[in-house]
Amino acid sequence: MRSISKKNELSTGRSGSAGFGKKLTKQWQLLLMSVPMLLYVLLFNYGPMWGWITAFQDYKPKKGITGSEFVGLKNFKWLFSRPDFLQSIRNTLGMSVINLVLGTITSILLAILLNEVRHTGFKRVVQTVTYLPHFLSMVIVVGMAQNIFASNGPINQFLTGVGLIKTPIFFLGEGKLFWWLVGIINVWKEVGWNTIIYIAAMTAIDPSLYEAASIDGAGRFAKIRYITLPGIKSTFVILLIMNIGHLMEAGFELQYLLSSSLTIDWAQTIDIFVLKYGISKQQYGVATAAGMFKSIVAIILLFTANTIAKKLDESTLV
Repeated sequence: MRSISKKNELSTGRSGSAGFGKKLTKQWQLLLMSVPMLLYVLLFNYGPMWGWITAFQDYKPKKGITGSEFVGLKNFKWLFSRPDFLQSIRNTLGMSVINLVLGTITSILLAILLNEVRHTGFKRVVQTVTYLPHFLSMVIVVGMAQNIFASNGPINQFLTGVGLIKTPIFFLGEGKLFWWLVGIINVWKEVGWNTIIYIAAMTAIDPSLYEAASIDGAGRFAKIRYITLPGIKSTFVILLIMNIGHLMEAGFELQYLLSSSLTIDWAQTIDIFVLKYGISKQQYGVATAAGMFKSIVAIILLFTANTIAKKLDESTLV
């Protein structure tokens, strides 16, 4: 009996491998199409990780990686003794959380509102108008924001006109307002683009559920609460996990272009810190250590969020 079972296992194993081989043979076109993307990822995403060695060196361009002195964790110790680096971590996390909360709420809200619109033409116009800012250059966006939030800009004129404030607010020079400005600008620029995913998830909901709810006398708000929101729950969880993995990436262009000497303590992110020390001050080991720290924390956040979602029996990435 044992010999028979062993023979069966061997035969099934062989048939399984043979079946897998047949699939590969039949789908060779798809495999061939994936080769350029695989090479791209290996070359531009994994290849540069060789440069992480400089985080543990007193790197000198003339000596190169092989000739530079190995200093161990000296660059990391120096980083965490710097108040401006700790400030950049605070700013990065603060702006990332604001972007995450505002971006998620506004995207879901706009998607629900568009899903409730029955006029197809109006719905398409709103979608087009809201996602077009995604394609604007950040330089243009910052220029518009500087005009809108200026002391004599339309926001201050409106607030003084309706009597909410007596003197104009210096939005662009108040450090405590900088994070919220970044959040508002990011919402305006990306809300339409982020809404597309949620609208696609809503179209996958079975229409018979809405019909049954109407027969039971459910109103629009009841349908949104008990059908629409649960229907996009898995999409929301997946996007939330991915966004948590990007919490260490608050942005670079917007903060760099919008900041000034008055707001630099609130505007400097880890990316700007890396640029300052890596390019301006040519401390390549320190800059690499800061970038490496950001990447490692991002990976830890991603897998932590994924593990929590798995324990809660929600949709996960892995």
